[in-house]
Amino acid sequence: MITDPIAMNLYFVNLEGVRVLGIDDDWEIPEVHIELQREVVGCPGCGVVATVKDRHAVRLVDLSMVGRKIALVWNKRRFRCDEPECEESTWTESDDRIAAPRHKLTDRAGRWATYEVGRNGRTVVEVAEDLGCDWHTVNQAVVSFGQALVDHPERFGDVQALGLDEHLMVRTGERHRLRFVTALVDVHASQLLDIVDDRKSDGAKTWLRARGSRWLAAVRSGTLDLSATYKSVFDEVLPHATLVADPFHVIRHANSKVDECRRRVQNETLGHRGRKADPLYKVRRLLTMAAERMDDSGTEKLQGLLKAGDRFGHVAATWTAKESVRELYGVDDYALAANFIDELIRDMADDAWPIEIRSLGRTLKKWRNEIIAWHKLHITNGPTESMNNLAKRVKRVAFGFRSFRNYRIRALLYAGKPNWSLLPTIAPR
Repeated sequence: MITDPIAMNLYFVNLEGVRVLGIDDDWEIPEVHIELQREVVGCPGCGVVATVKDRHAVRLVDLSMVGRKIALVWNKRRFRCDEPECEESTWTESDDRIAAPRHKLTDRAGRWATYEVGRNGRTVVEVAEDLGCDWHTVNQAVVSFGQALVDHPERFGDVQALGLDEHLMVRTGERHRLRFVTALVDVHASQLLDIVDDRKSDGAKTWLRARGSRWLAAVRSGTLDLSATYKSVFDEVLPHATLVADPFHVIRHANSKVDECRRRVQNETLGHRGRKADPLYKVRRLLTMAAERMDDSGTEKLQGLLKAGDRFGHVAATWTAKESVRELYGVDDYALAANFIDELIRDMADDAWPIEIRSLGRTLKKWRNEIIAWHKLHITNGPTESMNNLAKRVKRVAFGFRSFRNYRIRALLYAGKPNWSLLPTIAPR
């Protein structure tokens, strides 16, 4: 057992100017009583030596020691200024080295909790159980220290390739209204820059404009899915950036047209939705598969089912159009790719084709420049999607969020690459 006051101070507190008064071990969680050693305190308003009015004990949750949960009880002094004309009547002493104002965790426990929740992706509940406190106590510290980390001006620098994408944050209300957020990502660094509320263009535009003209000028390219909303963000705020339509989303759109055609033909020929015995229902998976990935039996099965269920050849034609879009990404030369897509657009505009092929052709025409830009820059929206997945991982671990502020800070701590070496030095917000 430690009985020497100096040894107890070094072991439990290790702060200059802080004295350990004693240890109360009668509770389930031992309480270490401390006080500040300052004997003379001046009034912050006029500088006159203050008088101690009274004392009150503030209980703080601290880090566990030797396998036991520990609490610090800070015996704070409340002072009174005896100068009649001074505006400062009473005040309570404070020391940010012990704990930030209104925090219930000690400073070292708050920083440890922020690291565990932010970088290691642990839940607030798990950390609270380790410390022997409640969820709100830990979350307050994580938000305060975390906001200082994620809003640090040097967390990210210039960005050359910017990605925009949306994902669902929460369903709210009796009608389970969907609340989306927009993720802004540095594509080259695979870093989540920030998350803005809603998926409308205004939030992303405001965030980008706040970065300043010099930062915006450094953005040379952007990646996005086939979203007109996010395209308007680039057109208005970053008109000099070269936009690249993500190949995955382009091919997925082509696949969706094949599925639309299959369902339309199914209803026109049989008068009902697909059933397990229907040829077009049986072939639905093969229609989304790349032609080169099929073996002989798969190709034979595809042709046989289309022959049985696709009387007028609409589904087969749409599938061929989809494969032509895929072949576009096999062309290495930019000029050849431009000629390739122009021919596709012209061919798909023919009124003899099914409506799904004509619709696909209109989409290719609308996004022509963004599609062939991939052949110059060879960047995709993959890093943006991966950052979305990391943010969703935080959401799953937490079993959902209702507070946008909490979600933003937690996601940026996990995927925003903050400088964790700053954690011991930053001041909580």
